Amino acid sequence: MSYSINFPNLNIYLDHVGKNITVFGFTIHYYGIVLAIAMLAGTALACYWAKRTGQDPDQYVDLAIIGIITSVIGARIYYVVFQWDLYKDDLLSIFNIRQGGLAIYGGVIAAVITAWLFAKKRKLSFGEIADTASMGLVLGQAIGRWGNFFNREAFGDYTDNLLAMQLPYSAVRSAEVTQTQLDNLVVVDGVTYIQAHPTFLYESLWNLALLVILMLFYKHRRFQGQGFLMYMFGYGVGRFWIESLRTDQLLFPVLGFPVSMALGGIIAVVSVILMIVGCRRARTIQASEKAAADLALRKRRARRRRMRKEHEKRSISGRVRSKHSRSIRRSCR
Repeated sequence: MSYSINFPNLNIYLDHVGKNITVFGFTIHYYGIVLAIAMLAGTALACYWAKRTGQDPDQYVDLAIIGIITSVIGARIYYVVFQWDLYKDDLLSIFNIRQGGLAIYGGVIAAVITAWLFAKKRKLSFGEIADTASMGLVLGQAIGRWGNFFNREAFGDYTDNLLAMQLPYSAVRSAEVTQTQLDNLVVVDGVTYIQAHPTFLYESLWNLALLVILMLFYKHRRFQGQGFLMYMFGYGVGRFWIESLRTDQLLFPVLGFPVSMALGGIIAVVSVILMIVGCRRARTIQASEKAAADLALRKRRARRRRMRKEHEKRSISGRVRSKHSRSIRRSCR
């Protein structure tokens, strides 16, 4: 089997891209190494941002330890539910995640639930935690997608655009190869390749761009949690588009519509609605606070006017008494 991966329109030809390494007889997949790096980088960024914004970084270390475990479980459950036919006859294989089968949406859903429970347990603001953690999450996703590169998976249908990727036909799962790709097979030095959208790269670049936007937007938030909703909107839109290109879509039974596209669209729409509601509420609160501040200012000014008038009255009364006293003294003389 050939281990090459090519990007012909960029003139990039990688002759040997392995899938794993062996350490003391134990096989370690590059996919797992990439995910480990993604988790560490995401946690480090969340802790850095927490320290920068006056929060306790240790809270995010604790959240990461719990969240990574629950996210892996959630990602596996999500995948198994929508690929039940692969596991119904061998239930023990559900626990063998070394063979692949993790769905990022399941991990994200589990991470959000974990963060909400964590915030509630420790009496912290879920909105603030979500805004900070979402930056680490989107960085982790941007890095983690490169695991698909090493596994030769999660690619799209045929394309000949600038970023078009060539994978050896023998290195991919035949069920994920479309008729269009079969009609456009490429033979290079005796190796047969399919040509595809590098959707892992699209999503990685999309997430990096989203991370930059979240960082720039953070100080302009109208309410806590708005950054997280921005992340959900951006990720939902990007995933809706990218999922439409992929050949390994998880489909709704009977309907045959891609689950991730439906979920991405729903998340994007709900996020926009929640942002509109949150901004209106923030404006209402701001208006109320401004009205209260104006009322307090008017009261202070009224109090100062009363005090000034009372002072003037006392001054006039004092001058009258002083003048009367001088008149009495002159009459006595």
